[in-house]
Order: sequence, then C-alpha cells, then structure tokens
Amino acid sequence: MESREFADQITELIFNKKGYDVLIMDLRNLASFTDYFIICSADSEVQVKAVADEIDKDLRDKGIKCWHREGYLGLTWVLLDYVDVVVHIFKKDAREFYSLEKLWGDAPTDKVQDTISEQSTKAD
Repeated sequence: MESREFADQITELIFNKKGYDVLIMDLRNLASFTDYFIICSADSEVQVKAVADEIDKDLRDKGIKCWHREGYLGLTWVLLDYVDVVVHIFKKDAREFYSLEKLWGDAPTDKVQDTISEQSTKAD
C-alpha cells in the first residue's frame, strides 16, 4: 500500500471517533523521516484517547504495528508513528499552541472532509 493510501485509510479511522479538522501534510520533499503527517483535533482527553485507540486497534488487527507512540499519559497530544505516516491527535487548545501546520507551512496540505458524516447529515 502506498503511503498516501495508508494516510487516507487512517483519516477514515479518525472520523469513526469524531475527530475533526483533519489535515494531511505531504512532507516527502521536506523531510526524510516520514512521507506524511496527519493532524487532527479532538475536544477532550477521552476523545483523543478514543481516536488513538481506534487507529491503533484497527491497524494492529490488520498486522500493521505502530513503530513509536507518545502522549498517552497527558492525552493532549498523542503521536502515532507508522514510519511513512505520523499521526498527531491534538486536544484543540494544544493544537493551537503547538501549531504544527505553521511549523511545516511549506508542506502541501490537504484538508480532509468527513464524507460519511456529511452524507448522513444531508439525509436527515
């Protein structure tokens, strides 16, 4: 699986737990340690954990292991490193404080929409 496809798969898992404001940043021409960052927000520590656990469990069930993880103690910023894709799950205020989007502002960035929730909202 290509790293962009993998990133897209992870965004669906984020939306499963109502993560929002999802960005995929293409770092292939800017960094050697990963191809993509995925950055998303959650409203509480419980939701940060739920999003991280959803990603970890689903990928582990598919035989994909997380190479490195950080932030499970504080739950304001959880990092899941899958080598080609690094996922950053932020509590909203922590995301604003650390502002990775500005730090990596030269990276081409795609804002990802939750099409499943949008479709169900339109159907209601």
